[in-house]
Amino acid sequence: MILEIKNISSSPANLLRRAGYIFQRQAGEEMSFVRPFSASGYPRFHMYVKVNGANMTISIHLDAKKETYGDDTRHHGEYENEGVLAEEVKRLKVILE
Repeated sequence: MILEIKNISSSPANLLRRAGYIFQRQAGEEMSFVRPFSASGYPRFHMYVKVNGANMTISIHLDAKKETYGDDTRHHGEYENEGVLAEEVKRLKVILE
């Protein structure tokens, strides 16, 4: 799910901290943030953020559980705009816009 926030008034880290997100890392121009539901770290909302001038693009999904490895890599996430992910996007719009 992609969310565009125009004319941000502060740094992405400050804005997202107010929304309950924790900065994880930065790789190039992309920053990673999470908002876990429990102390175990999963499930959690996970987002990648890019800033272009005064605008911020958020790519957000729900990690249902930690990825598993074996013969193939499985990422247990939800990317569609429905359920708890849709509710989180609504909440973020209120806080960030």
